[in-house]
Amino acid sequence: MSINFPQAEEDVVRFWREVDAFQTQLRLTEGRQRFTFYDGPPFATGLPHYGHLLTSTIKDIIPRYWSMKGYHVVRRFGWDTHGLPIEYEIDKTLGVSGRDAVMKMGIEKYNAECRAIVMRYATEWRQTIERLGRWIDFDNDYKSMDVTFMESCWWGFKQLFDKDQVYRAYQIMPFSTALCTPLSHMESKQNEKTTQDPAVLVAFPVQGRDVSLIIYTTTPWTLPSNLLIAAHPNLEYVEILDEESGKKYVLLESGLSMLYKDKKKAKYKIVSKIRGKDMIGWKYEPLFRYFVDQFSDCFQVIGADYVEADEGTGLVHQAPAFGQEDYDAAVAAGFIHPKRLPPCPVDEKGLFTAEVADYAGQYVKSADKAIIRDLKETGRLLVATQVSHVDKFCWRSDTQLIRRAVSSWFIKVTNSIPDMLANLESTTWVPSFVKEKRFANWIANAHDWNIARNRYWGTPLPLWVSEDYEEVVCVGSIAELKELSGFTGELDDIHRDKIDNITIPSKKGKGQLRRVEEVFDCWFESGSMPYASNHFPFENAEEFHRGKFPADFIAEGLDQTRGWFYTLTVLGNKLFDVSPFRAVIVNGLVLAEDGKKMSKSLKNYPDPKAVIDKYGSDALRLYLINSPVVRGEPLRFKEAGVKEVVAKVLLPLWNSYRFFYEQAALFKKTTGSDFVARLPETTNVMDRWILADCQSMLQFIDQEMAGYRLYTVVPRLLLVIDNLTNWYIRFNRKRLKGAAGLDSRDTKAALDTLYQVLFTLVRALAPFTPFITEHIYHLLQPYLSDDVLSEFEDARSVHFLAFPTVQESLFDEVIQRKVSAMQKVIQLGRTARERQTIPLKTPLLTLVVIADAQHLADIEELQTYVKEELNIREIVLTNDEERYGIHLEARVDWPNLGKKLKRDAQVVRKALPDLTQEELRQYLKDEKITIKGIELEGSDLTIVRVLAKDNPNVVGNDGVQYEPSFSEDMIVLLDTAAHPELVDDGIARDVITRVQKMRKTAGLVPTDDIRMQYHVVSNPDGVSFETLVSTRQSQFESTVRGPLEPFSAAGETTEVVILQEEHVVSNLTVLLRLCRV
Repeated sequence: MSINFPQAEEDVVRFWREVDAFQTQLRLTEGRQRFTFYDGPPFATGLPHYGHLLTSTIKDIIPRYWSMKGYHVVRRFGWDTHGLPIEYEIDKTLGVSGRDAVMKMGIEKYNAECRAIVMRYATEWRQTIERLGRWIDFDNDYKSMDVTFMESCWWGFKQLFDKDQVYRAYQIMPFSTALCTPLSHMESKQNEKTTQDPAVLVAFPVQGRDVSLIIYTTTPWTLPSNLLIAAHPNLEYVEILDEESGKKYVLLESGLSMLYKDKKKAKYKIVSKIRGKDMIGWKYEPLFRYFVDQFSDCFQVIGADYVEADEGTGLVHQAPAFGQEDYDAAVAAGFIHPKRLPPCPVDEKGLFTAEVADYAGQYVKSADKAIIRDLKETGRLLVATQVSHVDKFCWRSDTQLIRRAVSSWFIKVTNSIPDMLANLESTTWVPSFVKEKRFANWIANAHDWNIARNRYWGTPLPLWVSEDYEEVVCVGSIAELKELSGFTGELDDIHRDKIDNITIPSKKGKGQLRRVEEVFDCWFESGSMPYASNHFPFENAEEFHRGKFPADFIAEGLDQTRGWFYTLTVLGNKLFDVSPFRAVIVNGLVLAEDGKKMSKSLKNYPDPKAVIDKYGSDALRLYLINSPVVRGEPLRFKEAGVKEVVAKVLLPLWNSYRFFYEQAALFKKTTGSDFVARLPETTNVMDRWILADCQSMLQFIDQEMAGYRLYTVVPRLLLVIDNLTNWYIRFNRKRLKGAAGLDSRDTKAALDTLYQVLFTLVRALAPFTPFITEHIYHLLQPYLSDDVLSEFEDARSVHFLAFPTVQESLFDEVIQRKVSAMQKVIQLGRTARERQTIPLKTPLLTLVVIADAQHLADIEELQTYVKEELNIREIVLTNDEERYGIHLEARVDWPNLGKKLKRDAQVVRKALPDLTQEELRQYLKDEKITIKGIELEGSDLTIVRVLAKDNPNVVGNDGVQYEPSFSEDMIVLLDTAAHPELVDDGIARDVITRVQKMRKTAGLVPTDDIRMQYHVVSNPDGVSFETLVSTRQSQFESTVRGPLEPFSAAGETTEVVILQEEHVVSNLTVLLRLCRV
């Protein structure tokens, strides 16, 4: 019974479609307590990648779990359909850029182009999400371009406007010249990277003084707009004489290293020192004449406290239209004010305007070279180099941002910081450091939010203004717009091309009010989704406040701390005075295997669809969520990791079911009765242990899922699979086969136990691996009685069942302790065998276990399992370490102890070998010791147990050769010597193994009755093989379900031979064959 996991998953998808599984689950939980989940909307202009698959997996696991816990969990897919990502695609496709090009084309046509591509890959998204196993409603989705969504955004904005939380201001903002729009501070920090820029030192001769001021800048393109130079009033500057040129300069002494490559060899001398405050008012010669007439009172030194002593020359060139600090300093000094704005000779594309005639039409960054060249020709350029530094890039176009003065609309954020931080405290974040450090710091340092974009495809700002902006009307709904404007036509679309021509009569005699040109930052829309996706407050108002807000859970990547998490938080707090979500899982980034960002052009990652087609979605899901990425850390995606999940998790789980199926069939054959699962009634230690382990797992899952810690839950689930396959089934094969020499009631109890564990596991794993659990559940279902099936409201899918509850009666801490002790002995014994490269099929004589009384008592009860698993004849249980030559030995981390003790470390080193066993035992007890007057404590010494080399019990005593294995509370000594009396045992075990492999090769199942026969071909050592077999027939019958009989190779046979093979066992050559009965 083999399985193709991807094919089985495809079958499950078809089954889910047939029964309308997701909607059925929703109907089954209708009317129960809600668990509210918000889906962060992606753009459909690109295909889903591993980052999307990761968050989709997390967004599926949590709702599935809470649905199985009895909650009603509505899941609606959402789409981001507005904003810069869409427009940037259109600009590239159509080759347009800037306002003039769009206006020439027409906003209606431009928006039509945008609308045409927003859902380009919606079908592919739906197919991928379904194939991933995520249950979410695509038919009742929400889109930010829907008129209902847009109208709710208007409502939210009006609430803020009416509370005086919106204002218009002239500010210096991050500006994307590729997109022709300002960005918010939040957006500007989403794409920071190292770049190279020119770095220049420029001289400004002071009028009336034989000296020049030296400024440093990495933005030469701002120099044509220079109005002022800032100095820190309290810093001390130096006036130097450059002996080579004979010129005098003023700068901070720390800036001399920028002026001279080798300061020690430089020929200069300090003439005098001067305070910054004494330079205020010094007039200097402008670099360029473009704005001299308009700003003739400028071109002088002003004081500014933001100037830093360890940056540049301590004198900062001021272009107030291109730097917020420059602007603020110029306002504070009285040179700039709302009626007198600074020169801004750069258009929305980043091109110089005609105001700067020499560079008009040039892109500012490209003009750097020409400006530097001209400064060199005029003698004002002192130094020109390149500098690598971190700068901000447009998150969409990946072009370097500039700072540029704009008039824009802002939402007040700084006044809500205390409330946002207070409400943040009541939220759960996984991992917690993202909340405590990253997000809390981001909120604490938040700026007011520039929510306006000079774009076209977005929700229009609902502001109608007079020409002088003294009358501003904010509209909060379509109905209000119709009422105020008198517009009587249909308004089932409120994009710019539909409403820009609608005017509102002024109530102050200012004629017609017109809508401002800007649209909302698309982050405002995504932050509005809790209410906008429900068309609140126009619809669903009562339902919204009765469970739809705030969300119980959301999940996105680490980058959303500056994106969706932030905008949700701002709007949730400002509109509703609460955090809009109670719990959030923040995943890290999924990188390519080489640690680089996944790149289509580099082709440095496998196609997600190909990985799913090859290994299945369950394997991919489990690989992603059982990795550091769910702890907010990066994951280097390795296809081999997905393959490993199949081999180490899914196949063992499947093989556990397959083993059950085969034994259930064998049970029917041997008893004549169908196996029908019942709650186990058993006294067997291993039965009770695996049942107790399941209860511990369920208790742990309930506890950890309440805290959304997926990274702890998945390993615990995998541990139960390991315990089931590698311990319970392995140690109980004979009982489950009915070959342990006990009656059928014991076999039934073992099968009931195995079934109970499998049935518990498929329900507990269902949220994590929805496909394999569905598949196995359908195969387990026929073994459930009608009484049990009738208890389920709908038994067609494992996902319709309740999550398994903890059964207190099955807990047994004593049994778990005993089996844990047994497992430790076996693991130590295996380690000893591996070190001596002795395979398990080779029988050994003795295993000595040295431990405390409790451990020994536990192991004594289970020593039959230990003997069989380790293939040993006898176990010696003792607490006498000395008898077996176990000595204590002190180990030291000398580098660390040397730092602590200095010279005394050598004294300790020499004295250490002389410590007695009693002194070391006392150190273990007291955790302190005095050596030669030097006191050691805590972790200064590490005491380990070793096997003494000169112990007479270890070597030479009856041929015993002990191989030790140590743990903190247990020692095992495995006699690895070859004893003659064990040879026959080894041959018998080897033959049994060969017969079992032949049965598997022949495709036989446990219910197939066959005859097993042998013929000795060669026997050079004279082994009495016939006697060996005849004296061990009970062993053969219990393991391979029948006797091993001799046959003659001479002459023809009437037997129907299924398989015949020749095997060499030790020096014995045996012909083995399987025949039909």
